[in-house]
Amino acid sequence: MEGDNILMPLSFTRTLRLKVRAEAYAWLNAAAVEVNEVFNYCNETSLKAATRTDKKQKWMSGFDLCNLSAGASQYFDKIGAGTIQSICIHYAQKRQAARRLKLRWRVSRGPRRSLGWVPFKAASLKRKGLCLRFAGKSFRVFERERLEEVTWQGGCFAQDALGDWWLCLPVKVQAEESVAPEEAVGIDLGLKDIATTSDGERLRAGRWTQAYAQRLALAQRRGHKRQAKRIHRKAARCRADALHKFSRKVVDRYQKIVVGDVSSLKLIRTRMAKSVLDSGWGMLKNFLDYKSQQAARTFEVVSERDTSVTCSACGAPSGPRGVNGLIVRSWVCRDCGELHDRDVNAARNILIGSRCRTSVRGNESSPWLIPPSNAYRVREARIESAWAAA
Repeated sequence: MEGDNILMPLSFTRTLRLKVRAEAYAWLNAAAVEVNEVFNYCNETSLKAATRTDKKQKWMSGFDLCNLSAGASQYFDKIGAGTIQSICIHYAQKRQAARRLKLRWRVSRGPRRSLGWVPFKAASLKRKGLCLRFAGKSFRVFERERLEEVTWQGGCFAQDALGDWWLCLPVKVQAEESVAPEEAVGIDLGLKDIATTSDGERLRAGRWTQAYAQRLALAQRRGHKRQAKRIHRKAARCRADALHKFSRKVVDRYQKIVVGDVSSLKLIRTRMAKSVLDSGWGMLKNFLDYKSQQAARTFEVVSERDTSVTCSACGAPSGPRGVNGLIVRSWVCRDCGELHDRDVNAARNILIGSRCRTSVRGNESSPWLIPPSNAYRVREARIESAWAAA
């Protein structure tokens, strides 16, 4: 019976992204062309099978595509049977997720060509001294020491917009369980400040796109496409660096992390689209999500409806409303007289709402490792009494 109470170690999958050295780029470019041919064959075959006019019409699975492509490796110079099977399985999964008769064709040449992609199975990539061996070709990567004592799963070689190649390897990592110094935090997402916590900490908007806008415009007017791509990558890396540092600090400090469900997809249709995309809300949520899993934390996304106009002390909806109310950054509750910062008050309401409402994602939070503090007990008691009276 004692063995039944033993907790299994928590593990998660992490993707290592290592840059490939430039001497292998020509080989990978040629292999990517062959991968596109296999992908387009799967696309064409699946479309014909799904649009047949007789009773043999069917949606082809990855197993069916692997059977049809058996023996095709002898017609390719770079890729082997393992890569062909990986392409077939990947295509079937993507088409099923998209629920479409066919996917977009992969273009190998011209200005609209697809970025290179070469998948493989775990057994196809092997260590050989200081190099990695794949399909009869030796590769050297930067930061090779990160692969020591690591068992990888099926991964891929992926190309970025500048033409550089990266080795992406999913690996299993054991989570380091620990109790955070503080119990919980609510995070409100915005444009002036990308994130504001219920304790008053802020991640200021970097305006990375605006910072590089002049350099980008000059490069585009001169026709320097590669330089323009480098500027885009620089802005993206600055944004990711700031979000990585903020998310790491939050995960190391709090046991439970609650974020509002603000939607980037809806706001990019408005005049605020450039600022919304530059803020990277979705990226921040993803960082908090997977880092919480690694550290055995609880992460939730809850509804943030009326969080900015509701007093976090007494629960009265006395805050400024409407588009014109967005100008007001601080206000005083007319019922209890409490002075609120708009973003901090919203973050506190997001945290309070996570304890009183169900998460919009439907995931169940783990049991409290630390009892709730007295900071929000008065507010929660009033909510529970109001619900009981109703």
